[in-house]
Amino acid sequence: MIQDYISIDLETTGLSPKLDKIIEIGAVKVENGQITDTFQSFINPGRKLSDAIVSLTGIRDGDLEEASYIEEILPWLYEFMGDLPILGHSVMFDYKFLKKAAVDNRQIFEKNGIDTLLIARKYLADLEHRNLDYLCQYYQIPHQAHRAAEDAKATHFLYQKFLELFYEKECAEHPETGNLFVPKKLQAEIKRDIPATSHQKKLIYHLIKQHKIVLDIDVERMTKSEASRLENQIRTGQLGAVFPADDAE
Repeated sequence: MIQDYISIDLETTGLSPKLDKIIEIGAVKVENGQITDTFQSFINPGRKLSDAIVSLTGIRDGDLEEASYIEEILPWLYEFMGDLPILGHSVMFDYKFLKKAAVDNRQIFEKNGIDTLLIARKYLADLEHRNLDYLCQYYQIPHQAHRAAEDAKATHFLYQKFLELFYEKECAEHPETGNLFVPKKLQAEIKRDIPATSHQKKLIYHLIKQHKIVLDIDVERMTKSEASRLENQIRTGQLGAVFPADDAE
């Protein structure tokens, strides 16, 4: 029975590890089934948050302005996690974002993991929903939804409940590697995004000044693909008001 692990949850600007960024990391270290340490950090995503994300998480731009960037936080997170497997509700979501951040910073991030969502799908198939908030209500687990540290803590308590209810049955059905309570190697093919070149950034600064556009993303932290896409949007009038060339300063 796995009783030593890191329960982890992320809040992000969206659902795509390639296009979106981490804005909060929450984790609890569990040893012998008990929480022994916690980790929580806001992350500056280098962009403004959408109204939908602010409404969902309660996190605002002001909370992130003075926060560290992800490359500054990763070493602290790695130290906190050590060699322990990770636990998550839809753990691949969190793993892919962390893997993307690591790859972009030329780091290696490999983990084994357990997914409470997979356990819920197997043993609670008759429930109307199997998201974390619904399951916490179902089992009367205290939970503040969509805040990373609280979600991580709630996932830990949900896993402990699943151990109590379903562990023996799962072991009887799958005594070896098929057991959903056994950490599995997490795998995701992630490509590194190359930072925008100085030429691209200079061009973007020129275009936003020329067309009087206020951006919701930090030009200095853009990737080559983001800069190329933004340049195309400005030139084709898809972003902001496009003014005649003779109106440029």
